[in-house]
Amino acid sequence: MHFNLKPLLLLLLPALALSSPLHTTIPHNQTTTPGSAMVRNNCNFSIYLWSVGSTVGPERHLPQGTSYSEIFRRDPQTGGVSIKLTTVRNGLSTSAAQTIFAYNLVEERVWYDLSDVFGDPFKGHRVFLDGETNIIWEGGVPPPGGSRVGNQRSDRGLTLTVC
Repeated sequence: MHFNLKPLLLLLLPALALSSPLHTTIPHNQTTTPGSAMVRNNCNFSIYLWSVGSTVGPERHLPQGTSYSEIFRRDPQTGGVSIKLTTVRNGLSTSAAQTIFAYNLVEERVWYDLSDVFGDPFKGHRVFLDGETNIIWEGGVPPPGGSRVGNQRSDRGLTLTVC
């Protein structure tokens, strides 16, 4: 079997510029190219995020009007990945209120959800996860009953927009 890696490299180059996690395990029978998880900061304040699997990635600072993106990946130990957002620097280590955008890449599907822990960092602001099953928190707070889970083809990206 021969694989043309050039299209995949072209997809990875923008992610390299952002120093995003790129280690992705793709099953041999997978025929689609993984999409990406994106976070857009439309707030009039900075947000901070970490990509967490079996290890915690570096803190990323997102000023107003900026975005973060990572190619869907499967963590070899935990399976899933959580992108944790706070409104304060070092918020992950201080147990600040967090919004968690979690996904799990399983063959040609990506499962995802959205939840808050330790409070609601975006209370009063719209939180919108654009996927095949949209998750919308108009007031920045999860609805009663907890998080909503969605899944879609892994070649389609997910975008979380805050504010």
